[in-house]
Amino acid sequence: MKNLKNNRGKSVTKEKYVKIASERSKRSNICTNVIKAYVTGGCICLIAHGFLKLYNEVCGMDFQNARILSTVSIVFIAGLLTGLGVFDNIAKFAGAGTLVPITGFSNAVTAPAIESKSEGFVNGVGAKMFVIAGPVIVYGVTASVIYGLFYYYFGG
Repeated sequence: MKNLKNNRGKSVTKEKYVKIASERSKRSNICTNVIKAYVTGGCICLIAHGFLKLYNEVCGMDFQNARILSTVSIVFIAGLLTGLGVFDNIAKFAGAGTLVPITGFSNAVTAPAIESKSEGFVNGVGAKMFVIAGPVIVYGVTASVIYGLFYYYFGG
């Protein structure tokens, strides 16, 4: 087996490296992480539902338009929080709780755009905005088309 060099030039076997890394790596409490993700994701959905009620009942929009605008509002807020550097702290605390709702998509588009802003709007923001979210969009659309064709020809 190939030996690895540590930062002092000493040779370390791969098995020893794995043993050292596993001893020093931080153990996570799965139960606590699940609860934090569930509660945070639920709070995000509760806020979205609050927007839905606001637009539908207070502003008098029909239900379909209120649903669309509440989704847009949540995406906008997540993008704004990403730009302000707050979303990363929420994501560190909540884990997947921020990624499962549509806020994760907003963060996946906004974060690379902000990081590549110094390279200009075309070669930076425009070219790298969908680095993370692009594959999700491509495979999501592809799966939808396949499902739609299957449903059209065989399902109904």
